[in-house]
Amino acid sequence: MIAPIKKNEKVLRQLSNLAAEVTAEVKSAKNPSIDIPLRNLSNVNFNPKKLIIEMGKAKQSREFYNISMARKFMQTFLVAEKCKSVLDEGKTTSIRDLYYMAKRDIPGTSENTFEEQVESDPIIEDLEVTADALREELGLFASNKGALVGELTLRDMGDTIDGRRMGSGGWSIPSIVEPNIIQFKKCDAKFILLVEKDAVWRRLNEDKFWKKHRCILLHGQGQPPRGVRRLLHRMVNELKLPLYVFVDNDPWGYYIHSVIKQGSINLAYESVRMAVPSARFLGLSSFDKAEWKLDDRVIIRLNDEDVKRAKQLLEYPWFQKKEWQKEIRNMLKLGYKLELEALSNRGISFVTEEYLPKKIRDKAFLD
Repeated sequence: MIAPIKKNEKVLRQLSNLAAEVTAEVKSAKNPSIDIPLRNLSNVNFNPKKLIIEMGKAKQSREFYNISMARKFMQTFLVAEKCKSVLDEGKTTSIRDLYYMAKRDIPGTSENTFEEQVESDPIIEDLEVTADALREELGLFASNKGALVGELTLRDMGDTIDGRRMGSGGWSIPSIVEPNIIQFKKCDAKFILLVEKDAVWRRLNEDKFWKKHRCILLHGQGQPPRGVRRLLHRMVNELKLPLYVFVDNDPWGYYIHSVIKQGSINLAYESVRMAVPSARFLGLSSFDKAEWKLDDRVIIRLNDEDVKRAKQLLEYPWFQKKEWQKEIRNMLKLGYKLELEALSNRGISFVTEEYLPKKIRDKAFLD
């Protein structure tokens, strides 16, 4: 028999309270409603003290006796009910499964509760912000994306995972990494290194960079998914470790770093549980080609989209530090970008034997 996951009693109470509040309004002959925090750009702000992107306080009332809102009102509580049933059973399910669990005919009509998953996904996000619970805390997962190796032992649903014995592929990071699923046990790491590229992460793993430098090595296959970001947040805060971010030298690499550090606009409501304000940008830097004497053949010319995106980054509040303005403007001035793999121009293990060790030793990073 499969052992159930430890229930998140706090989230169960929050879901029950939502239902209880609406039930009370019905019994009082009021128009049942629920206040949904707005998840748009106008309701997003950068908090300069916390150094994270936050959602504002604006809300929209979703009412049952409103023809334009009734369908979404019903869908919100249908999704909440399905999430509660999953949590009550001590299980998890995918967001695709939840769509099918909630999809059915509406009695007396020719309509379905949901026609496509594009309807249920935004409702899940509405429920997250309303119940103040991560999607993962609601028992919903997405496909695994990302891997970990290094000086960390953890427990995953009761199974012991030794990051030192994960082979070439590493431990596949699940999308749900909440404390009731993942617990940290033995940690001998001095720092965490997040690598943008899977191929570069594999080079570091094969060369046992994590063993020589006593660290935890992760990748998120480009823009890290929620599970990787949440795990990084937990490791930094619970294990008290510094986090270095190693990404391409282009506007998209800069942005990946900023999402890790400040959070994202789209998930501003979860920044407090995902963002890592102490994260440090380790490279690649627009100054690295000259400093490390990389061959001219490794450069990639900036295209119009790169230039446009870089200029947008220059205007973001979280890129206003003098060092970041200098970094981005230098890339624009040079007119080219660099991929992490460009370091292989100096040798297949140059990144593990010279580049990263010196950068970390010299504290050559951007805050």
